[in-house]
Amino acid sequence: MDNNLNAEQKEALEVYIEYNKKLMNSINMLLSELREQRKDDTDEFQKKIIEGLNWEIQILNGTLSLINQKEERINKNEVNQQVLKLGEALKTGEDKEIADSFEKDILPEFTKVEEIIQTVLNEQKGEA
Repeated sequence: MDNNLNAEQKEALEVYIEYNKKLMNSINMLLSELREQRKDDTDEFQKKIIEGLNWEIQILNGTLSLINQKEERINKNEVNQQVLKLGEALKTGEDKEIADSFEKDILPEFTKVEEIIQTVLNEQKGEA
């Protein structure tokens, strides 16, 4: 069972990496919309990005045991703090505040998480 869980977790992390690259690109596109020129669907685009972040958090929650197996690499509370900062910015409804939080809080945190996950996957391949 433990090997099955590990296999499922590895697969989830591989999907996470692929998805995160696309999500980070989408966030960058959203930043320009929020800062320069809103479009008719900017609010819907932002909502989809938030849903994507929530999905990534669910994957992290289900795979932290594998990620942190050897040592704590991802601190769930640190990730949550960055997400809470975005939540506060979203409450303001101010495009500049939201864009700043995506840029300062979310992009760096989720890029770091992706790098850590890639390291874990590389280590797992070396052990296989």
